[in-house]
Amino acid sequence: IIIVDDGSTDDTLKVEDEIRAQYPEIVRVLRQANAGPGAARQLGLDAAQGEFVQFLDSDDLLLPGKFSAQVTGLRADVEAGISYGKTYTRINKSRLPVPAQRSGERHKFLFPTVLTGRIWETATPLYKRSALYEIGPWSARRQLEDWEFDCRAAAAKIRLHYCDEFVAEYVNHDEDRLCHAWISDTNAMRDRIAAYVQVAGHAQRAGIPRESQEMQSFARSLFWMARGAGARGLSTEARQLFDLARSHSLAPGWDFRLFRLAVAIFGWQRSSRWAERFISRQV
Repeated sequence: IIIVDDGSTDDTLKVEDEIRAQYPEIVRVLRQANAGPGAARQLGLDAAQGEFVQFLDSDDLLLPGKFSAQVTGLRADVEAGISYGKTYTRINKSRLPVPAQRSGERHKFLFPTVLTGRIWETATPLYKRSALYEIGPWSARRQLEDWEFDCRAAAAKIRLHYCDEFVAEYVNHDEDRLCHAWISDTNAMRDRIAAYVQVAGHAQRAGIPRESQEMQSFARSLFWMARGAGARGLSTEARQLFDLARSHSLAPGWDFRLFRLAVAIFGWQRSSRWAERFISRQV
């Protein structure tokens, strides 16, 4: 068990030392200045030596039987590199009975489904180490690093094994979350934009058909992100996202044309703020 302390400021250090003292043969603690979830996962991965690798964020839970079921599945399906199963969501003290995100669906590959959002939470999949080598390192970005990582796995055509049982529990507290920082933080918004651009590249390299429903939904998301970037005054990023949205869209509609005209007349920021009121995200 490798614990990565990403610059904790509470009593986590004391708890880590207690756990390490109690289980010195199986617990290792690594500490770094706060660098974000992707960098923390990568530090742990670099230190890991097992045949299989499990990531576990903050206070999410792995359920009994997870490893036995998923290790058995991966060893039986020699072509699969990732095993996943159903995941509970706990909001405060209430566990929702339905699987989180799309973890209740059976998929053989991540693309094209993952273009419209993550299939699982970070604790859900179990990876073969060989698959992680194919995917490559976690990004140090603090926004959407997990979705971009999943899309890289999709582009690498990593085969999935599905475990038809609940294997993990995602804990969602009623408090601020790092993933929402982009709403008020311009640097976080830039991170988010960079992830969208990378995902577009992964989808293109994987040859996702432009006419697929998932690609068209993603094109609408790119257009939505372009407007958000423009409203923040990030004109260069907005133009890049808008061009990607147009190139991935089968038939850019009146909203694309009207928005492009507005930008030419009023500029990115004013046009984007206007468009956010009248053009829906449509995903």
